[in-house]
Amino acid sequence: MSDALKHECGIALIRLLKPLEYYKEKYGTAFYGVNKMYLMMEKQHNRGQDGAGFASIKFDPTHGERYISRVRSNKTQPIQDIFAQINARINDEFTKNPTIKDDVAAQKRKIPYIGELMLGHVRYGTFGGNSVETVHPFLRQNNWMHRNLIIAGNFNMTNTTELFQNLIKLGMHPKEKADTITVMEKIGHFLDRDVAKLYRQAKKKGLSKVEASPYIAENLNLEKILKKSAKDWDGGYAMAGLLGHGDAFVLRDPAGIRPAYYYKDDEVIVVASERPVIQTVFNVNFEDVKEVEPGQAILMRKNGAMTVNQILAPLERKSCSFERIYFSRGSDAEIYQERKELGRLIMPKVLEAINYDTENSVFSFIPNTAETSFYGMLDAAQDELNKQKNEAILKEAGNLTEARLTEIQAHKIRTEKIAIKDVKLRTFIADDSSRDDLVAHVYDVTYGVVKPEDNLVIIDDSIVRGTTLKKSILRMLDRLKPKKIVVVSSAPQIRYPDCYGIDMARLEHLVAFNAALELHKERGTFQTIEDVYNKCVQQLALVDAKVINHVKEIYDPFSDEEISDKIAEIIRDDSLTTDVKLIFQSVEDLHKACPNHLGDWYFTGNYPTNGGNRVVNKAYINYYEGNPERAY
Repeated sequence: MSDALKHECGIALIRLLKPLEYYKEKYGTAFYGVNKMYLMMEKQHNRGQDGAGFASIKFDPTHGERYISRVRSNKTQPIQDIFAQINARINDEFTKNPTIKDDVAAQKRKIPYIGELMLGHVRYGTFGGNSVETVHPFLRQNNWMHRNLIIAGNFNMTNTTELFQNLIKLGMHPKEKADTITVMEKIGHFLDRDVAKLYRQAKKKGLSKVEASPYIAENLNLEKILKKSAKDWDGGYAMAGLLGHGDAFVLRDPAGIRPAYYYKDDEVIVVASERPVIQTVFNVNFEDVKEVEPGQAILMRKNGAMTVNQILAPLERKSCSFERIYFSRGSDAEIYQERKELGRLIMPKVLEAINYDTENSVFSFIPNTAETSFYGMLDAAQDELNKQKNEAILKEAGNLTEARLTEIQAHKIRTEKIAIKDVKLRTFIADDSSRDDLVAHVYDVTYGVVKPEDNLVIIDDSIVRGTTLKKSILRMLDRLKPKKIVVVSSAPQIRYPDCYGIDMARLEHLVAFNAALELHKERGTFQTIEDVYNKCVQQLALVDAKVINHVKEIYDPFSDEEISDKIAEIIRDDSLTTDVKLIFQSVEDLHKACPNHLGDWYFTGNYPTNGGNRVVNKAYINYYEGNPERAY
């Protein structure tokens, strides 16, 4: 992706089902789980580079022994940093106590981080800043083992303010308004209530206070706790939690917005945000890794039992299509094919733009996530070339010489690596002209392969702000002096903000929105901009279920082509000498490519939860009033 875009988070959960001695004997180390967690987090580093955290729980500790360990980092390379800290602690203990290297029980007693239950998290910060205090997992501590709660998730709630107020109504004093805190405290509230109820039952049964603790741990009703906690949540989430005594859960939102996958055998239960992570780290087949369905939770008990429970009634499935286009690892078997299909489906528009001149066209891509769509585009280009060859042969069949046949057959699709992402530049210079010159060199180009009569077709996975295209990529491509530059987006126009975990909160940062505003100004329909503002303001007091997305009216008068052409004008710098054409994927073809992932609110404004309409209207109000705050 050319535009830098912070997004999503990633979770990883490992529950070891055998004693630690089993892993020492079979795999040569009692740190099998820690090692696997490192791999799972590293293979999800694409999902978060602002911070990383790890927490573990030891089962059945003796009184006075620590059984919860947690480490978090917001350093430049946070995953490496936390595991460097973990390894340092392990090696320090081995140095002080060399006799425990083959004594797994002693290792478990003396060394932190080793345990039977582990939770990892990688984070991109979209709310609450990027201090280490905002890094997951979060910990709610208590001296009663089963009231300790560890939470990490890939989520964003649209109704954090409402959830915060609900906590206040319960008599709480939450330490901050971040959605992680409100979610954790809500779960913690119902966990405390269930513990208190079970304690009363234990007393009625004549159990002592010491005997009450295992009774509570064995009878906690995780399903009921989650149903009560999540009933008012509005957002996209894959939420993981650990309880101090050894129970655990992963809960997915009822629209399936955020992804979660799991695998179980007789050694481990594993949950992650992406399927290929589990496949690679545990060397298992595609079909062995299951998807957590919308509204479901994976419930893991301390005794090793696992169930899949329907916690919330599923809504219409709207799993995020942007996951498929860009966010998730392209090594997933389904995602790889979907991205290729996105490239294939957009090729007819590309052929029109180059007037079907495949001989004088060079095809390339913006590194790196657009590469797979590029392959799909090439497949379609090859189909067109084969068609052209057949037509030429049939047309000249009566007079076709061997030399002419060789000439026709020699025609190939020309592909080159044109754009090269050079460096991550830091711009220390304050004045705009100097900074822009530095930004222009974020990308370099390959010289000597594009001729003046060539069309240069280059595909990107999406265009959000258009800033990098304008300030860097197009300027560099223009130096090659092609006849025409055709920029292709495998995603449709991004018209609406996200509120489920991706850092696209402000409408005025979206180039498609700015293009629509420019069209209103040109056509004298600027009154529409004020009318939409008034309609949004009038809905501020409504409950979310009754709110309508009025921002759609900004786009309604214009065709997709008109907005695309205006975006091309916006991103075309006056210094360019080459004609620029911009082509976007259609929403219809996006659905064809990703038929099981129809969450398209970025492109259509059709939000999967009621809170989405409130957020988009608030984002518009903020734009109109010049308020830079996010809308949720």
